[in-house]
Amino acid sequence: CQIGIGQQLKSYRQIIPNSTVAFDMQAIPAGNLVLGSPSTEVGRNTDEGPQLKLSMEAFWMGKTEVTYDEYQLFFEEDRDPAPKPAKEGPDAISRPSPPYIDFTLGMGKVGGYPANSMQHFAALMYCKWLYAKTQIFYRLPTEAEWEYACRAGGKGAYSSLSANEKLEDYAWIASNSGDKYHLVAQKKPNAWGLHDMLGNVHEWVLDHYEPAYSANKKAHQAIFKDKYADAIVRGGSYRDEASMARSASRLAADPVWNRRDPQEPKSKWWNADAPFVGFRIMRPAKQPSPEEVRAFFDQYLKDY
Repeated sequence: CQIGIGQQLKSYRQIIPNSTVAFDMQAIPAGNLVLGSPSTEVGRNTDEGPQLKLSMEAFWMGKTEVTYDEYQLFFEEDRDPAPKPAKEGPDAISRPSPPYIDFTLGMGKVGGYPANSMQHFAALMYCKWLYAKTQIFYRLPTEAEWEYACRAGGKGAYSSLSANEKLEDYAWIASNSGDKYHLVAQKKPNAWGLHDMLGNVHEWVLDHYEPAYSANKKAHQAIFKDKYADAIVRGGSYRDEASMARSASRLAADPVWNRRDPQEPKSKWWNADAPFVGFRIMRPAKQPSPEEVRAFFDQYLKDY
């Protein structure tokens, strides 16, 4: 699926090599985004501005959140019953430590449930592993890319919903979830064919948190400081009221999400108290060179 300049992106299905597991990537057209929310939006928080006008290139976005079926391949591949130290070197891909509790809390695992409870680091390492498997560069979306895909050309608070539609038709939130996450793609997709952008589980993005948008923010570049900075999740979850599932809503990671971790130091892979956190992947239209891919992962993983 290498795309030349001027060609229109097409949606496709990616099979993970040496498995029967596949996921769908949805083509997102180029266009313009007004990032953030207006001051008049109900439920707005001050960190959703100032609004910025951004020009967006075309890209692909995961049609659904990454599922356990996909994430388990990363977690279990070549796992030795007696784990060895992680490999060293620029291309090393370490695996998550074995779970010390059932992070699903009985809500569901294989068969299309969203992977959950992973740290930001683990989501990035999954992307690195997926590149090693497919030789295609997948990564977490930036905040701007995520919000652009979520809005799907709409200007309202809730993606591209029209005035006569209900959020519950598109999202698992507190009012209809039964206090649990659900199989992906059970609700209506947004106007660009993406399921569960709002609700179900929060989704990690590439950025770390800043309380206001900078005027020099670039759509494809993330704010990333160090491992102690709070990474951001988007989209709200099955536990949240509708106001947290708005397209512009942002939430910084909180140490309380891992307060019950019995390990010392605490795991950089898992969040013991965040069954409401997952992630989704994107793919830029232009495939970077191997050197550029290595530089990307060096940049975003070096402080972990």
